[in-house]
Amino acid sequence: MSTEVDTIVALSTPAGVGALATVRLSGSNAGGVLSALLIRGSECPRVRTPALRRLTDPDSGGVIDEAVVTWFEGPASYTGEDMVEISCHGGWLIPEMLVDACERGGARRAEPGEFTRRAYLHGKLDLVQAEAVGDLIHARSRALHRAAVVQMDRGLSRRVSSLRERLVRLEALLAHHVDFPEEDEPPVAISSVIAETDVFMASVDAMLATAPEGELLREGALAVFAGRPNAGKSSLYNALLGEERAIVTDEPGTTRDALEAVVQVGGFPFRLVDTAGLRRPAGRIEELGIEIAHGFIERADVVLYCIPADEDASDEDVSFVVERVSCPFVLVRTKADLAQGEDLRQDDRLATVSRCAGSVSVSVESGGGLDRLKGLLPELVYRHIVTAAADVPVLTRARQSDALRLARAEVTAFREGLASGLPAEIASTHLRSAESALEDLLGTVSVDDVLDAVFREFCIGK
Repeated sequence: MSTEVDTIVALSTPAGVGALATVRLSGSNAGGVLSALLIRGSECPRVRTPALRRLTDPDSGGVIDEAVVTWFEGPASYTGEDMVEISCHGGWLIPEMLVDACERGGARRAEPGEFTRRAYLHGKLDLVQAEAVGDLIHARSRALHRAAVVQMDRGLSRRVSSLRERLVRLEALLAHHVDFPEEDEPPVAISSVIAETDVFMASVDAMLATAPEGELLREGALAVFAGRPNAGKSSLYNALLGEERAIVTDEPGTTRDALEAVVQVGGFPFRLVDTAGLRRPAGRIEELGIEIAHGFIERADVVLYCIPADEDASDEDVSFVVERVSCPFVLVRTKADLAQGEDLRQDDRLATVSRCAGSVSVSVESGGGLDRLKGLLPELVYRHIVTAAADVPVLTRARQSDALRLARAEVTAFREGLASGLPAEIASTHLRSAESALEDLLGTVSVDDVLDAVFREFCIGK
């Protein structure tokens, strides 16, 4: 991707029919490109003052649209460069005509993420903030939105910068001790250094605890419904989804394939998957459906194992859960409204399995138990995020957690070396490596291949 200050243009809103669309320009000649579009005698808007202007084709002079134009003078803009934002009528034709006119006026079409990449290169954002922009755009849950807002507000960046400063101070103390060995008392005791590294690692561990679940925020945790045919899986799936997506009948084996949908549960994203009932298949189609169910169960983050409230767990239920389910599972006692008095089974062998995270009785008809189940799922799958202290930022990218793990490993190596009698000047090389890992996380010394990996996921125009 080019990092020169040539002027770029892109449609920053989705293509298609809509009331409005936004076309963006950024670069040293953004004002010149705009001037080429303005009707003869029309003045450029004042800085940061939206103005209604008639925009024309730079070759023919024909009017394209009457639009609201806003001029941002660099460096006080999103990218740090001169920028123009044009709010025009939506649809397929007008925005494309404006982008084409800007090209003929001297701009080139932007590549994915190029506006935000320029913001990063001009120091308007660090790399963590840039990633948070992408998370905000793609967020499908309130939890990811909250995590992205914290990162945009430099919550994670401040925490990482503080960790780096702690290492720099520690390295400076050690350097002073090496430079002045003749002093009677060393500037810092080794025990104090060890204590400092313990504080560092505790802070890193608190953030790393959110990493597996933080990455799930982007795609959604895989929650798979499993159980025998007619166990109420599809009805419960529909109830949590809030719409009739799965066919529900009294005939066993109605669900032959896996149905998947993304839904928020307690503000957290879940990929709900309804699967075929687990039994000896009656035909090849049902056999394939059960094989697909087994595949989803193997990859699941949580399994909702459904058994009607008026039935006991069978030997097949127990053996399946013990042999096939490797993640936490919730025993869901379905059709609770149909089980009255003595019909309500309480002796559940599945509840004693070590991976059982709880048992919930639900009724799709009355809604009973659904709120309890919705409250249990986030606590089970996203427990570190739910219980994390308010000042602990959530790691949403593998790149972020990888950098912190590397920094932690280097500090551990420093600590062990120092404790074993390794000279401070040699052991401290691990501190410098840890600092570099934290700098890479923030993007203060990032290389092009890292930037390409970050920004290729962005949409064009952002």
